[in-house]
Amino acid sequence: MTDRAEQRRARAGEADALLQLLLAKACDALGVPAEGVALVAVGGYGREELSPYSDLDVMLVHAEGYPRIDELAAQIWYPLWDSRTKLDHSVRTLAQAQEAAAADDRVALGLLDARHVAGDTHLTLQLRSVLMADWRRTARSRLPGLARACRERATTVGELAHLAEPDLKEAYGGLRDAVVLRALVASWLIDVPHPVVERARRDLLEIRDVLHEVSGRATDRLVADLAGEVAAGLGLSGRDELLRHVYATGRTLAHVCDVSWRRVESLMTKPPRSRRRQRTGGPLLLALDEGVGQHEGEVVLMPDARPERDPVLGLRAAAVAADRELVLSPAVCARLAAAAADLPDPWPGEARRLLCALLGAGSGLLEVWEGLDQAGYVSRILPEWDSVRFRPPQSAIHRFTVDRHLLETCVEASVMVRDVRRPDLLLVAALIHDLGKALDGDHSVTGAGIAAKVARRIGFNEPDADTITVLVRQHLMLAQVATRRDLDDPMTVDMVAGIVRTTETLDLLEALTYADARAAGPAASSPWRMRLVGELCRRVRGELAGGGEGMWTEVPPVPVPVLHQVVGVGRLGVTVTDHHGDLRVNVAVPDQVGTLSTVAAVLALERLAVRSAVITSVEGLGISQWTVAGSRPDPVRLRDRLAVALRDSTDVVRRLTARDAARPRVAGRVDLLPEASETATVLQVRAHDRPGLLYDVTAAIAATGADIRSAHVGTLGAECVDVFYLTDRHGAPLEPEDARTTAKSVLDRLTF
Repeated sequence: MTDRAEQRRARAGEADALLQLLLAKACDALGVPAEGVALVAVGGYGREELSPYSDLDVMLVHAEGYPRIDELAAQIWYPLWDSRTKLDHSVRTLAQAQEAAAADDRVALGLLDARHVAGDTHLTLQLRSVLMADWRRTARSRLPGLARACRERATTVGELAHLAEPDLKEAYGGLRDAVVLRALVASWLIDVPHPVVERARRDLLEIRDVLHEVSGRATDRLVADLAGEVAAGLGLSGRDELLRHVYATGRTLAHVCDVSWRRVESLMTKPPRSRRRQRTGGPLLLALDEGVGQHEGEVVLMPDARPERDPVLGLRAAAVAADRELVLSPAVCARLAAAAADLPDPWPGEARRLLCALLGAGSGLLEVWEGLDQAGYVSRILPEWDSVRFRPPQSAIHRFTVDRHLLETCVEASVMVRDVRRPDLLLVAALIHDLGKALDGDHSVTGAGIAAKVARRIGFNEPDADTITVLVRQHLMLAQVATRRDLDDPMTVDMVAGIVRTTETLDLLEALTYADARAAGPAASSPWRMRLVGELCRRVRGELAGGGEGMWTEVPPVPVPVLHQVVGVGRLGVTVTDHHGDLRVNVAVPDQVGTLSTVAAVLALERLAVRSAVITSVEGLGISQWTVAGSRPDPVRLRDRLAVALRDSTDVVRRLTARDAARPRVAGRVDLLPEASETATVLQVRAHDRPGLLYDVTAAIAATGADIRSAHVGTLGAECVDVFYLTDRHGAPLEPEDARTTAKSVLDRLTF
């Protein structure tokens, strides 16, 4: 037992002594007997698991007709309140305790851990006996409701293994679920792996103890500001190591819960045994594949199966289970991890085929893989997996740990297997595309080296292994180019075509890009980003096919016939239209340097988030086309505000500066990209996102006299990468010295 476990028990012992003293004094003061009344610890206090700032959860149980019970309770509770002890209390008879437990599952779970503290021992024993009997008698009718409550809590709070600031108690896979598992065992309907659950529960209690010590209050939420101190208190190196520990523990408990609830569901829906089966006592075992069968909703090994002789058996069982959306028996997972024969290097074709079948099974993959991973079998067939297990996401746009993200990418990719000629290459690339995140440097580059080795070990030939390597190396490329480069610049399409080389590789890379983005979360898979990726791929296909259909010629963002409808009084016009889930704001203004920054300032004050901007000149007018997100603005009001700002931008700039003043400025980065275009100077800005950022950048560019041909604005989480195509007043790329001056001007504006 750890020191902190002893400290938790010591706190409970101190509370016991205090309550024993208070009950004795109250009985003496009121002249009432100690028989017929008892103080009972319930919940975490009943389990002797008091963290430094935990509440005392106490029930005063009394016999029917016990004298002066309200006065007795007051003489116990008031001294505790006066000492500022946090108290969750109740006063009940045995019948009332039964009624409360019957009406509320949380009350019932807490009372299952009832422990005698003071008073009539017989009364406490009677309470425990009655409540436990009631729970076992009603479990079959109560467990479906408890299962729904657990699912709702998982949806509302989230999974412990995937939260940046996890709730150690209420998140799925947390302390609340450890209590639920104890209740399932108490029902006598199923059993759970006690050592595994107890070890996970103890680890979470240790973390919570230190969290209380560091925060100085009762809290279950591991917020980022405290994570470093909590890690130090546990002897861990930092927040990342702490989160990996939390995620591993949460995943373990969540997996046990998943398996347990599956067994409960199977038990509830299982038809009564026939008389013949009752007489024979033989289990119903259905053969599914060679060496693999099904028993009571779980995939198991057939009696004659020998995993120590058949190295492919584990993958066969996993593929069958995932395809049928069945759970792989925990006993089978453990047996495979301990006794399965090693796969040869390279793998035989059947093993490779079964792995791809497993990865392409859709959502059925997740629980099967988790079971194998928890048992240790995944580490045997894919040793590189250990480096990303439970690894926290490094970007706010990712909703899952790195290993779970890889599986979710496979699930998303499985939807697109009919859209590509080689779905096996897509699925394997989806599984391993982020393995490089365990190493320093660009994870696409480091991951490509890992991918090459894994692909060859799995048994792919050299051309196929090379394709998988390219997919992993370039899995971010399409999204980055689509959102940061001018698609009308021929060099953009030429560059991508030169990397992918064939339409087959392009199809695979596009599918991987979509799957990766959707698995990451809404920020990475916004309709705007996905539309741009699709448009880029369409143009590259045209280039690979010999040009023509896939390419656009450069046209004004607002077609010339529509231009005259846009232009209003004083040669200023604004229209607002819907565009693929976002809004498109078209602005026509007198063509002069600096107008773009003014428009950016007005849009920022309108609380419109800019996705992209394209600028051109037509008939002496500057035409800018803005793709934005936010509430739809009134075009008339927007035009009027622009008219005022274009005459004098002082007030707009003042208001924007005042609104932005309270936000801390984080140092940005400004780079020139000389290889990105032959017709313009390309400037890339990386910075922490804020409302006035685009105005600051465009104003700094305007101050140097450079023209902005197009702007491509990308925001992921709290960070943005904006790319600007710049020309001089003659439409040519900037001279090198002018380009460096412009870059410095922007950097200075971001820094000061």
